Parts: sequence; structure tokens; C-alpha cells
Amino acid sequence: MKYDIDHKSSVPLHIQAEKLLRRLITAEEYQNGKILPAEVELAKQLAISRTTLRQAINKLVIEGLLSRKKRIGTKVSKPSVSSKSNNWLSFSQEMKLRGIEIKNFELHVTWVLPDESVASFFDLKSGEEVLKMERVRGRPDEPFVYFASYFHPRIGLTGDEDFKRPLYELLESDYATIAALSKEEISAKAADSFIAGKLKVAVGNPILLRKRFVFDQQERPMEYNLGYYNGDSFVYSVESTR
Repeated sequence: MKYDIDHKSSVPLHIQAEKLLRRLITAEEYQNGKILPAEVELAKQLAISRTTLRQAINKLVIEGLLSRKKRIGTKVSKPSVSSKSNNWLSFSQEMKLRGIEIKNFELHVTWVLPDESVASFFDLKSGEEVLKMERVRGRPDEPFVYFASYFHPRIGLTGDEDFKRPLYELLESDYATIAALSKEEISAKAADSFIAGKLKVAVGNPILLRKRFVFDQQERPMEYNLGYYNGDSFVYSVESTR
């Protein structure tokens, strides 16, 4: 089967590649578990770079439509139960709407080598470090969430910024980086010793894990955020209007 995209179109190549992949994964052969064409072969056929193609693939992986494994390849994911919401608020905005006063218990900023999931999301070269910001936040009398945020080196953060400022305002005003799109995954897990220590709960306590993948106006990945919420202190609700 031959695939192609329009190189004369004003539509960015990665968006065209994403649309092509969305059509491709609806084919019966791929729905039944067949591995998608290799990145090298497909990029060559489309006459685009592997980086451009991988940007499109990563977006579908984040949406849960594709899964990718080293030395195996990329394939269509099995359907899972999910709920989508088009309402996106920052943590501070969420808490303000709930009338909850927030205190910052910890704030740490370091440069780290990202794990595979973060490096894959940002499409980084091996050995390339990213800025990691860790925060423990909650009500004045108790912490209830631990955040770990990773930022793409492209943004230009140094680590010396005043991260007590609202994050997305800082990125927009100081680095002309606008958070335009957020995708989230929410799941339940038991607190390990590290999370239990941060949130002052017992090991094994129920925790809500909230992954947030943030993109800029060009749909480039800019932040990979993990939020671990104390299940006894936080309820995640979604309001939808038809």
C-alpha cells in the first residue's frame, strides 16, 4: 500500500502525517494487531524526516491509539474505557474555583536525565538532560499532591527562574512559550514509599495518578507532568455540557 502527503500544502507536514496515521490505523489489518510500517520506511515513502513522523506517532501514543515497543514496532492499541473533557485549568485555577487555599510545602528544580517515557515524549537524543521541577502542594494544614514536571530543552529554561510565579504565565511572558493543548491520563495506584513520604500517608494508601501532556501552539511537546494526589483528600470531577 502506498502512502503520500502533499508537500505543497500549507498544512504542516507533521499534521498531515498524523491525519494519515489516523486513517491508517482504522484499516482492518492493523486493528487486528499487525505492526505498522517501520518509521524509517514510512518516513522515506512520505519524504519527511523521522523526527517529523515521530512527532505524529507520539501524539497518537499519548492519546492511547498506538503503542510502541523497542525492537518490536508500533501497533494499534486495544480499546480502553476513557472519558474526555475539553475543560483545561491549571492546578492553581482549579483550586481557586473550589475555594481551596493552597500552600507550597516543597519546591525543587534540577537537571536530570529523563526516563524512557519522558525522552520519547520530547523525542530527545540519548544523554540529553531536561529541567525537572518537583512540588508538594496542598491545604495549609496538609499536603495532598506531589507534582513532577519535565520541560523540553527547546523552551530555554535555566532553573534560576522564580517558579513561585504561575507557571504558564512565566513561560509565556519570559520565554514566549504558550501552552495551547493539554492531554491527560488518570489512573489509580497505591502509594510507594517515596510518594507516601511526600504526602505524609501510609505506604499502600490509594493515590490518583494524573499524567498531563502539554503542547505549544505549534503542537510541539513542551511539558510532561505527573501529579500524585492523595486519594483520601482529592476528588477529580468532570462537568460536560451537551
